[in-house]
Amino acid sequence: MRHAYRRLRLGTRLALGLGALALLVFAVVGTALTTYMRDYLTHQLDDQLGLAQVAQSKSIAANGTLQGKKYYRWYYAVYDVSGRTAELRSPEERGDLPHDIAPLTSLAERQISDRTEVLRTAHLDGNGEYRLRACAVEPGVVLVSAAPTHDIDDTLRRLIGVQVVAFALALAALVEFGRRMLRRGLNPLSDMAHTAHGIASHDLTESAARLSIRADKRGGGPEVEELRAAFNTMLEHIDDSLAVRAEAEQRLRRFVADASHELRTPLMSVRGYADLFQYAAANAPEERDRHLARLRAEAARMGVLLDDLLLLARLDEADMDAPLRLRDADLVELVEEAAAAFRAGHPGRPLTVTVPPRTAPLRLRVDADRVRQVLDNLLANAAVHTPAGTRVSVEVVRERSTAVVRIEDAGPGIPPADRAKVFDRFYRVDKARTRERGGSGLGLSVARSLTHAHGGTLTLTSRPGSTVFAVRLPVP
Repeated sequence: MRHAYRRLRLGTRLALGLGALALLVFAVVGTALTTYMRDYLTHQLDDQLGLAQVAQSKSIAANGTLQGKKYYRWYYAVYDVSGRTAELRSPEERGDLPHDIAPLTSLAERQISDRTEVLRTAHLDGNGEYRLRACAVEPGVVLVSAAPTHDIDDTLRRLIGVQVVAFALALAALVEFGRRMLRRGLNPLSDMAHTAHGIASHDLTESAARLSIRADKRGGGPEVEELRAAFNTMLEHIDDSLAVRAEAEQRLRRFVADASHELRTPLMSVRGYADLFQYAAANAPEERDRHLARLRAEAARMGVLLDDLLLLARLDEADMDAPLRLRDADLVELVEEAAAAFRAGHPGRPLTVTVPPRTAPLRLRVDADRVRQVLDNLLANAAVHTPAGTRVSVEVVRERSTAVVRIEDAGPGIPPADRAKVFDRFYRVDKARTRERGGSGLGLSVARSLTHAHGGTLTLTSRPGSTVFAVRLPVP
């Protein structure tokens, strides 16, 4: 039965529990009502016995007999108690006394000691339950009357029968309607269960998996509404997590494909120049040095690419493990060193540098080499992606607790569709640009990751004739 009960639906179990509670309440109410009714009817019978004994006592005192003051199925016994013991007088009729007179005699003796009216319910053998009352008629004479309680018992049996039928019908109706109401109220929970089953049927291993289903049925009260809201919020979080996972997987696939593509080119070049070097060493010694130089250049290019990839991987692991060696450094000096290196590498590019006066240095706690790498990457990006002779400017300012380095070029700008992607790894605005001129596509990604590792930000604003990269670093 316990196993069968556990297999019932929640609404049915709640309805049965409600029915059990109602049954207990009905039992208490029925018992109280029956007890009250028994006491009420018994009190009425006691009053009737008292009234009857008043008339009978007068008849006995005046005539010595009852003289017809009798009721149907009642018993009467007159006792002389002058000798301190109850002696039964001979009845006027044989039917006045029951076969079992011991309870009547006992009550008469009790009246002698109590000297007041005495009431008791007793069982008379062969007659059933009777209500007995003893009272003094005159000094030395006691009258004991016995009235049957059959009518009271019949009334109580009918009352109990009516109660059982009424309570049974009320209990059945309560359980049935309660079950329906509970089922209706719990329908939103069933909807959530169906939604959960629907989620379980989804293949969440697919990269494009999404959870578009929600628990939409209303009703059930505030508690169910709170549960539904929490359930849907959880589904939205799962859906967002799946979207982030799918995006991360796509970016990883794209990254692996781009990295493989980028590494294939220098590897093929290295292989080709190695073959040429081998051929030149045997057949054209004068070409050997040129092929060896090209071989070293391609190896160096591939090394730079691998270094950038390793740096990005280390920066992605965790902020705590970021490969930074922090020390106090002057941002103005770092900017001037980067500008000098840019002028040496690009003598045909006009470069303007605007920095605070020497009397107000910007002391930061940073990894000076990595900040230089950020500045060099941004300046190289301005040189590579703008026509020859394009003006480039660098400005250093302090904005409250932030040091800002703005690198601006007067080139054609970046199209709006590409601005959100320029920091992606291996992304190139100009897809036709050669790798020798356009680089690997990792410079801006490295610059942004290093800036974030320092607790700063790297932003871009662009329009035709002006492209500005702003590096913001916290000032301690």
